[in-house]
Amino acid sequence: MKKFVLFIPLVIFLGMGAFLYKGLFLNPKVLDSALEGKPVPAFQLERLEVPSEVLTEKDLPAKVSMLNFWATWCPACKYEHPYLLMLSKRNLLPIYGINYRDERALAIKELTTLGDPYTANLFDKDGRLGLDLGVYGAPETFIVDHNGIIRYRYAGPIDQTVWTQTLYPMIQQLQAEAKVDGAS
Repeated sequence: MKKFVLFIPLVIFLGMGAFLYKGLFLNPKVLDSALEGKPVPAFQLERLEVPSEVLTEKDLPAKVSMLNFWATWCPACKYEHPYLLMLSKRNLLPIYGINYRDERALAIKELTTLGDPYTANLFDKDGRLGLDLGVYGAPETFIVDHNGIIRYRYAGPIDQTVWTQTLYPMIQQLQAEAKVDGAS
């Protein structure tokens, strides 16, 4: 029995080594989401620019859309901002900005200075919607189909590579499904 006890640290070491080795091959930008395939959670958030106006999940259009969590404190959000501006000019789908755990005045100033790529901006000051969606940080983007179902979650800044290789093919597929269902 004493000899068996001597091997316990070795077994623990091998177990931890196997766990860490597996982690080397995971993509940190691909996060499983327990909400994929489920409706956007109920929310009531003020518009960033108009605090008296509150939007809910029911205000999202019956179209494929993106929910993009961003903040002024987020360097990666600044990196993706020009790309989102370009996407908004192409008018491919509505992009909703969720200003996440930020200062309203700073966020408005940034959008005024750099441009506003969003169809509407919601202010998630305490991160309640982010918490409901399992957001780890900004930027994170959720693709929502025409039925209000979350179809994909992407963590990290959107750029040309992410857009052409991952997001846009999925969006095109979802837009084709929406067309078949009679939604625009």
